[in-house]
Amino acid sequence: MTSTEQQHAITLLRHAYSAFNRDDIEAAVAGLDPKIDWREPIEFPGGGAYRGRAAVAGYLTNSRANWAEGASEPKKFVVHGNRVMVFVHAHFRVKGATTWNDVRLADVYTFHDGVPVAMRAFADPDMALRWAEAETGS
Repeated sequence: MTSTEQQHAITLLRHAYSAFNRDDIEAAVAGLDPKIDWREPIEFPGGGAYRGRAAVAGYLTNSRANWAEGASEPKKFVVHGNRVMVFVHAHFRVKGATTWNDVRLADVYTFHDGVPVAMRAFADPDMALRWAEAETGS
């Protein structure tokens, strides 16, 4: 990706996380490819594979449904070839609980023509980097 394409990709992803945190799921998925291939670790609630914006919107809606409050904040973006790794800090409290959860994870988006066509989430941020490097042959 050129530096302009990288900035566009990061801006798009910042807007998507911001929309998710506002519980505006429609805006969160608006920039995704209509046929996006979205994969969440099986150990995540609702984890699995989702295909298409509507399926991803359903997953995101369900994952926020149990939150009383909180946010999923992107902390660092790393571009590797046509992929953007987003290192995320999720800080949230589920409904009926008084304790907060702190989760650090990484989401890896694959871009084609300026649009995310795939996303793979990793519970282990280091594994995300190793996967992206292996997939791009670096």
